[in-house]
Amino acid sequence: MNTAQLIADNLARVHERIADAAHSVGRSPDEVQLVAVSKYVGVAETAALLAAGCPILGESRPQQLWDKAAEPTLAGAQWHLIGHLQRNKVRRTVAVADLIHSVDSLRLLETINECAAELNRPTRVLLEVNCSGDAAKHGLSAEELRRILPEFPRLEHVTVCGLMTMAALEGGETVAATNFASLRELRDAVQPECPPGVTLSELSMGMSHDFEAAIREGATLVRVGSLLF
Repeated sequence: MNTAQLIADNLARVHERIADAAHSVGRSPDEVQLVAVSKYVGVAETAALLAAGCPILGESRPQQLWDKAAEPTLAGAQWHLIGHLQRNKVRRTVAVADLIHSVDSLRLLETINECAAELNRPTRVLLEVNCSGDAAKHGLSAEELRRILPEFPRLEHVTVCGLMTMAALEGGETVAATNFASLRELRDAVQPECPPGVTLSELSMGMSHDFEAAIREGATLVRVGSLLF
């Protein structure tokens, strides 16, 4: 079996697992988007995944995102940045990203808004929340999230679409499910406090080892890499 066929078969299996997890809690698989994390592979493998019918591609590092977005063989992909973003790398990221999952401060949100205005490129973002309590992880606390909600209306070139989290490294699927449920419950709790027009409808949570638990807890975006390649 060649690499392209292997990737296509892996993609089909991941979609089957997404569908099974969604159906298990009465959800439609159409409610869940697969973000294929291509940081593990080169351009050829990423192109094979795109050709197999997976248009949403995610990168953890801005530089890799910029490089792959410039590749002619990857034209037509929708690029998501899923990893940490420093403010000095915002401008080039805004220029190519369809969605930034990892906004973890008001200062970063303000910088994205400034660059989006300069580039005339309205930008969609998710706010990263640290639901695991792991000090090594980036992300807002629940209190910090509530504090920045009133700032959204003045950031005219940014659309905050929802929230993102990463599960704890330890504890397996049980702990991961608890982290994912915490994000959903936080979203539901702060929704009434959001400015008009902000719905926080997207929940980005779940990776290769725990995406099914994330779907059962309400994920609308799952970030899967190693299972595909």
